[in-house]
Amino acid sequence: MDQKIISLATEKTSEKLQEFLQCLKDDELTGLLQKHAVKGKSPGTLLKGIFKGSPCSEEAGALRRLKVYKYCILLVESGDLHREVASEITGLLMLEAHSLPGSSLVELANGFVDVVREGSLVNGKSLELLPIILTALATKKENLAYGKGELNGEEYKKQLINTLCSSRWDQQFVIQLTSMFRDVPLSIEELEFVVEKVLRMLSKLDLQEIPPLVYQLLLLSSKGSRTKVLEGIIAFFSQLDKSHKEEQSGDDLLDLVTVPSGELRHVEGTIILHIVFAIKLDRELGRELMKHLKAGQQQGDANKTICPFSIALLLSVARIQRFEEQVFDLLKTSILKSFKDLQLLHGSKFLQSLVPQKSCISTMILEVVKNSVHSWDHVTQGLVELGFILMDSYGPKKIIGGKATEASLAPSKTPSQQACRLGANILLETFKIHEMIRKEIVEQVLNRVVSKASSPISHFLDLLSSIIIYAPLVLQSCSSKVTEAFDYLSFLPLHTVQGLLKAVQPLLKVSMSMRDSLILVLRKAMFANQLNARKSAVAGFLLLLKNFKVLGSLSSSQCSQSIGATQVHVDVHSRYNAVANEAFCLEILDSLRRCLGQQADVRLMLYEGFYDVLRRNSQLANTVMHTLLTQLKQYYEPKHDLLPPLKLEACILAQGDQIFLQEPLAHLLCCIQHCLAWYQNRVIPLQEEREEEEEEEGFQQDLGDMLESITNRMIKSELEDFELDKSADFSQSTSVGIKNNIYALLVMGVCEVLIEYNFNMGNFSKNKFEEILSLFKCYSRLSDILKEKAGKGKSTMANKTVRSFLSMKFVSTLLVALFRDSSQSHEESLSVLRSNNEFMRYAVSVALQKVQQLEETGQVDGPDGQNMDRIFQNLCEITRVLLWRYTSIPTAVEESGKKEKGKTISLLCLEGLQKIFHTVQQFFPAKIHQFLRALDIASEDEGEEDINITQRAAFQIRQFQRSLVNLLSSQDDDFNSKEALLLVTILSSLSKLLDPSSPQLIQMLSWTIKMCKENSLEDASFCKGLMSLLFSLHVLCKSPVSLLRDLSQDIHGQLGDLDQDIEVEKPNHFAMVNLRTAAPTVCLQVLSQAEKVLEEVDWLITKLKGHVGCEALAEEASQEGSPHQALEKAAILQLGTLLTAFHELVQTALPSGSCVDGLLRNLSRVYAILTALVKYYLQVCRSSGGIPNRMEKLVKLSGSHLTPQCYAFISYVQNESFAGEKKKEKTAAVTTAMARVLRETKPIPNLIFAIEQYEKFLIHLSKKSKVNLMQYMKLSTSRDFRINGDILDTALQEQEIDDENEGNDASEQRKDSQEPAKKKRKKK
Repeated sequence: MDQKIISLATEKTSEKLQEFLQCLKDDELTGLLQKHAVKGKSPGTLLKGIFKGSPCSEEAGALRRLKVYKYCILLVESGDLHREVASEITGLLMLEAHSLPGSSLVELANGFVDVVREGSLVNGKSLELLPIILTALATKKENLAYGKGELNGEEYKKQLINTLCSSRWDQQFVIQLTSMFRDVPLSIEELEFVVEKVLRMLSKLDLQEIPPLVYQLLLLSSKGSRTKVLEGIIAFFSQLDKSHKEEQSGDDLLDLVTVPSGELRHVEGTIILHIVFAIKLDRELGRELMKHLKAGQQQGDANKTICPFSIALLLSVARIQRFEEQVFDLLKTSILKSFKDLQLLHGSKFLQSLVPQKSCISTMILEVVKNSVHSWDHVTQGLVELGFILMDSYGPKKIIGGKATEASLAPSKTPSQQACRLGANILLETFKIHEMIRKEIVEQVLNRVVSKASSPISHFLDLLSSIIIYAPLVLQSCSSKVTEAFDYLSFLPLHTVQGLLKAVQPLLKVSMSMRDSLILVLRKAMFANQLNARKSAVAGFLLLLKNFKVLGSLSSSQCSQSIGATQVHVDVHSRYNAVANEAFCLEILDSLRRCLGQQADVRLMLYEGFYDVLRRNSQLANTVMHTLLTQLKQYYEPKHDLLPPLKLEACILAQGDQIFLQEPLAHLLCCIQHCLAWYQNRVIPLQEEREEEEEEEGFQQDLGDMLESITNRMIKSELEDFELDKSADFSQSTSVGIKNNIYALLVMGVCEVLIEYNFNMGNFSKNKFEEILSLFKCYSRLSDILKEKAGKGKSTMANKTVRSFLSMKFVSTLLVALFRDSSQSHEESLSVLRSNNEFMRYAVSVALQKVQQLEETGQVDGPDGQNMDRIFQNLCEITRVLLWRYTSIPTAVEESGKKEKGKTISLLCLEGLQKIFHTVQQFFPAKIHQFLRALDIASEDEGEEDINITQRAAFQIRQFQRSLVNLLSSQDDDFNSKEALLLVTILSSLSKLLDPSSPQLIQMLSWTIKMCKENSLEDASFCKGLMSLLFSLHVLCKSPVSLLRDLSQDIHGQLGDLDQDIEVEKPNHFAMVNLRTAAPTVCLQVLSQAEKVLEEVDWLITKLKGHVGCEALAEEASQEGSPHQALEKAAILQLGTLLTAFHELVQTALPSGSCVDGLLRNLSRVYAILTALVKYYLQVCRSSGGIPNRMEKLVKLSGSHLTPQCYAFISYVQNESFAGEKKKEKTAAVTTAMARVLRETKPIPNLIFAIEQYEKFLIHLSKKSKVNLMQYMKLSTSRDFRINGDILDTALQEQEIDDENEGNDASEQRKDSQEPAKKKRKKK
């Protein structure tokens, strides 16, 4: 039978075939098909024959075809056929599908939809036919029955797709169904419907099935809806990451249910690769991705679009050159914006209460770094580039004419600093995880250290140090690059050399070859022509001496950088052998001895470094001390009866007319004094315990005798012995003056060194203390002469304070002895020093100088000057003494003594405390609790540990509050403004330590408000300080708008109205606002704070605009009590209260200058923000259809209370400018006055433009909302062309008078030539 069909099909005509097929029953036909298909007997020939004998033009043929189609679909779907047979059948069915009538196509398509809906698909092979059927159906123009009505083919196809997407899809056929839609011609609407359905299915699939589905989705996106596809994928993985994180952090014991972290990351990595591959083929997809992520950032809610997955995706896309720059620009701006938003939130309680804290972008990026361990090689390169871009863009900048801010010890505060720190963290964490990339990171860091030497590079040196500490042995593979960097040491600035060598120091301990190459470079540099190169060599050699221990050296708690665990396995015999180190160190010392014949700067470095070398390497003591002894003998006068004891002329060098310092003698003595003290305190006691008598102890005796002799002879010496007295020349312009200045500084330095030496050696002996006073008198006389001469010469020396040679430890010891030592045995001897008020003041002023040096440079001069732990201990001691001295003896009680001698001791103590509180917060944020505990003497004795920072800070605050209240309540006519300002500054510093939510902060705010209300001091600087404190506390508790309104009313009351006839009542909210302080002091503070509030409101409006795009939030916007509604309400209330404040200020007769300029700028900003709010409601109106009543009230307020007054104020400013110009004489001063007027009136056009823009958008909003908002706005003055008649008449009259005067002058001067003069007048 089958053969007959096949043979009949070969004939030219099909009549016989049709007749034969009509004779066959359906079962017979299907049986034939099944037999051929199952046995694999090429059913294609049979099918072709059946189709030939079943023309669609006849109803019977069309029906037969439909039955064959249905049966073949079942056969293919059954899974009983071979793959080749099933493909052959499907192919034939596809070819013939377009010839089927519309009704048959509808029936077939509905059959497929039913199968999908019921979930009865077996293998999904038959789905290949559905796209052809739907395509064929879309081409049918005739109407087809659909329910009770009729639809054409295209509409019917749309309904089928709708039904298909609305039904439930079996999980295992989702991928096939998605793939099927690729071949269906879809309209934009249909495509969006399909994409939404597939995206909804993502969450229902197993993790391993997601990548192929995403691949199909990306292929489908080539038809359109690219943004929706990308948005859906990013949103899905963002949510998946969040759920996974919550499961990991929670106490979830259902480990079987939880997705394994590794598997999730591998799936994400695969999908990122799919998307990147798709973007390479379809650039439009990449553009849509960038557009989507940029839109999220601009709308002010980047958290919707930026998540760890999207960051990883962006970093992978960055490998495509076309998108590289865009990606890194987007990430840079997102990171900086995220940090700025955080800063804004942290500084405002108002914003914190409205906007919930969200995860910071830095956390997300570091999460990407952590996730990249799961074979995300395509992300790694992007991470490295991003890290370096952040460090290059936001690293410390060079300040022109000053030192760059290299505060690596201080915590990151500004958004730029935080971004730079994030870049370093990215690189460090990437270095730890990925071995392949390590070499490149190290090379790039070293390249920047060498090539950017002129710019600040502390951040790169810190990163290098962290990398080396983490894995010194791993870095041996990069040793060639490090060695190459050593070759540039001679050309690098000194601080860069020190930082680099300190960073690579752990490497030198594990690599002999690296150490040897460094020594070669340093030896060459030692004899270089450039002074900087020689200083670098000394710095390098000193560092090596400190860090290579010699056998038998004392252990020291102040070791150099700690050695990582990886260094333990170093070959001890070849690389870290203490015996070999001795020869190595002695060889270096021999090289350094040659430096003692070089310039003063090189010697100075050596003297400053020797103490640290001894402390780390005690076995080198003999060699070092002998070297110093030999050096001192060159300048020491051995005959004990000769004065002075030192050969100062040998310390200077004359080259022609120029005089230079050759030997920094004071530094040499200072070094000897510290080394000797250390040797006597640390080494000798240990030698005595071991009962060892060293033969080479002679240097100790010699040095002691020499210092003793120098002391005695210095006391006996007069200034004339040094060729210095009041009559000597100290000018900086002559060689004699320069020589005398050098001598004076050397003698002062020597005196200070001897003061410290004798105090330490004196053991509270009265005679020694008398000697100290004699030395101080010598120092003091010279200091006074230098100040006097410098003051007369008006040179820069007048402002320079001479650096003290006293060590910080000694300063703390001296202060404790002078002010806090109550021991009976010491009383008599200490009374010698205590009786000298000048010496007491000197001790406190040196402490102040040390703290200031620490504040500016992050270190101090002298031993342990870079040891932050020791510095912190000394700071605590000094603070305790200064605090006790100030609180025990206030300035009012203290006798001022000779007024020309400067500040009182109490005032110096207060100044020191102010600097210390600031410095501790800057450099020791982690030790603040320890610091405050050290100040609280009572609690330290009791050992109370449970008192927190806020309570301790509040205790100190109360002390200073009492002092300020006492100062203000004193009846003295001579009010000490300096002391009051210092107290306010200290209170401001301490207030930063209070917890913003603590009752102590509320108490402090109440106290500050009370002070501002009750005190009416006419001191501008004190008022400014107190107002700054008030605002800084207020913003931590609530929004300061009501405070601004009250202050504005006070300013208006004090300065009067623009219209002089109107008398303004004085509300007197704050007594601090008076005629002297209202403007500019308080006014500028109010304007500055108002600007910050406006910035917050602007930020809120931007955030609101970001929500408008979402349909859900558009509905939410109309619901009362939603978070969206709360943001709107807060923004409007803030603006409303601010408008009332500006209503007062804009009517105030402000003096021309900064106040007027600031007010005009702020008013322009107010209108710009009002315009932004109006634009926001224009968007909201589309969805909600109206505006809230409070917005209408705000518009009314702006129209009645601000705009008319603004125009009046503008006229006032212009009239004032004209009046000021009129009073000026026509001289060169007019030019200056005109320039000032122009500068002040420049903001006026900006303000008028802002008002007009606001009114323009109000008109649009009125039309949209059907509410007449313009009824509240008065018609403004046309300012394009305006002539004021009165002013014009006055100006013309004045000009005529001037012309007559000029004419008279000319006629008197030129009596002989009157005619030209007349002509000139006519001309005029």
